[in-house]
Amino acid sequence: MRYLGLDMGTTTITALVLDVDKGEVVTVQSVANGCEVTLEEDKRRGRSEWDAEGMFVLALEVMQRAVEVGGSVDGVGVTGQMHGMLLVNGAGDSVGPFVGWQDRRGMDALEETTVVGRMQEIAKESGVFERGCRPHPGYLGTTLFWLAQEGRLSGDVMASFLPDWIVAQLTGTRPVTDATNAAGSGLYDTVEGIWRRDLIEELGLSVDRLPKVMTSGKQAGGLVGHVVDKTGLVEGLPVCVSCGDNQASFAGSVGDYANSLLVNVGTGGQVSAYVPQVSGTAELEARPFMDGGFLLVGAGLVGGRSYAWLRNFFRGIGQAFYGGQGDEDLYEAMNRLAAEVPKGSDGLLCEPLFTGTRREPDRRGIWSDVGTANFTPGHMARALLEGLTEQFATLYGEMEHKGVGGRTTLVGAGNGIRKNALLREILEDRFGMTMRIPAHTEEAAFGAGLMSAVSNGVFGDVKEAGRVIQYIR
Repeated sequence: MRYLGLDMGTTTITALVLDVDKGEVVTVQSVANGCEVTLEEDKRRGRSEWDAEGMFVLALEVMQRAVEVGGSVDGVGVTGQMHGMLLVNGAGDSVGPFVGWQDRRGMDALEETTVVGRMQEIAKESGVFERGCRPHPGYLGTTLFWLAQEGRLSGDVMASFLPDWIVAQLTGTRPVTDATNAAGSGLYDTVEGIWRRDLIEELGLSVDRLPKVMTSGKQAGGLVGHVVDKTGLVEGLPVCVSCGDNQASFAGSVGDYANSLLVNVGTGGQVSAYVPQVSGTAELEARPFMDGGFLLVGAGLVGGRSYAWLRNFFRGIGQAFYGGQGDEDLYEAMNRLAAEVPKGSDGLLCEPLFTGTRREPDRRGIWSDVGTANFTPGHMARALLEGLTEQFATLYGEMEHKGVGGRTTLVGAGNGIRKNALLREILEDRFGMTMRIPAHTEEAAFGAGLMSAVSNGVFGDVKEAGRVIQYIR
């Protein structure tokens, strides 16, 4: 049996066909997500806006290519950015741009604080943020509150997560969501499994503007005619309710929940461990998992884009002084030079918090202990990779304080790990664990495919489905 997993990512949109009988990926089809429409002036203000309709067109394109190569499938699972917000009208059409997870308007000034600060003040007495509802810039609830403060929220519109809207477009239904996505809003009680109505009303918002929360993996509907025409799939093919990309990536990477720690480095970076009960802290989030239980997640704002900024700095030097074009890859050279530098970078330290942390969004990165012997491109590259690793280790330390230590296997996912052998080596050394890497790429799309198979009754739950995962190391 074969299932299609669709991942609506920030950098790429990917469709994967998974043969669940063999645990093998039949084909992976990806396309660059070139749908950002943020104006240059707005980028400088920290905005992140995208053309949702254009992203749906790309999704249909990669689905069609996946079916051409991989053949017919028995169901479709969808994942994608579990943060961010899209307004949808009564007809199901998008209204305005999709506001992505990197958007910073939540840090705009509001009544001698910020938008997020004001939300925290309103909710302080309820203690809701200790129950999984924690607003951050780029979250659905934060953007919705910002729109309300700006007087831009009116009429028959509802807020939707992007992957939920994609499912609705595929099935001709209104967007619904599940707990894995809803928990990424800042408005959801992960303990009770409900929208926090009292908080929502105190914020001047309405529960009616939020999607209904369905059971994870429940079938949302069947493919409709116009989607069938563009993809070659069968009309009525079951599509399940979407799941959050962090949870999908965990499901598509980890076969042993009790003993594994997942480090995922893509555009951003996360450290995740499965726990049976809610156990969050100021630095960690307890995110609902599809099977029940939770992922304890340290979601830093560091990751692949941190290394990309250093690459761009080197590109800028090349343009300014050596006639470079500004589009050189440079990663291979950076890794080679970094590998020639000894552990510890000869004392050079990098704290790569270039856009702050979720708790302290105004913090910035630091380069320290700079000397004449360690201020080279290789030292800078290695120090940044060691700084990324230290951020992940700090988050795991928070988990250990919550009694979630004792993990024996480090699972690595995301292109930031797959394409950087030196980063893998640094992570293994710092954590004192051997790293396992799934044989397949596109772990989130793989997890979405597994979720579709569970939805169709092939497996009893996602944990059982994880037994098909194969590893290359």
